[in-house]
Amino acid sequence: MKLIASLVSPYARKVRIVMAEKKIDYELVLEDVWSETTNIQQFNPLGKVPCLMMDDGGAMFDSRVISEYLDILTPVGKLMPTGGRERAEVKCWEALADGMLDAAILVRLEKKRPTKQQSPEWIKRQWSKVEASLKSMASGLGEKNYCVGNHYSLADVAVGCALGWLNFRFPESQWKENYPELLRLFDKLSERQSFKDTFPQ
Repeated sequence: MKLIASLVSPYARKVRIVMAEKKIDYELVLEDVWSETTNIQQFNPLGKVPCLMMDDGGAMFDSRVISEYLDILTPVGKLMPTGGRERAEVKCWEALADGMLDAAILVRLEKKRPTKQQSPEWIKRQWSKVEASLKSMASGLGEKNYCVGNHYSLADVAVGCALGWLNFRFPESQWKENYPELLRLFDKLSERQSFKDTFPQ
């Protein structure tokens, strides 16, 4: 399989970590979707990475879809419960982490526009989603070692990637100081080889 990705995409990083945890061999194909010469839409009409190219030539996109698919390929390093409430909780954590990233990325893109064209109201609205997500994740984590249950899961991968990207793109953010619960999880995840091998975010 081939994974079309960017080294700085947090969504692609999530899939790369899943593949590392699952010990799945693949070829990493780097793609800059912002380049005028990108051909990503030949594989993903949405023009986004990551995009997983299958051995039969088919393409799969969206990090949540890819991650769930990869988890069923092999029993090694299971990252999702097989069903029930716990599985839904893992998916909710993933949706929250990805949603926080969506909002933070919109803030970053807005701030890259010429100053006079920027909308402070838009930035404020999107950043409020980031703050609300951080608060919710910290509250949900509490004193637990992992996001869901007693085991490392896709929920932790998603949250770790979201926090890593926030730390990478918004170093001025005070999430570490404001949410020690998340910092504790982040520090623990940062020690995993799969997280080390996929740096930078």
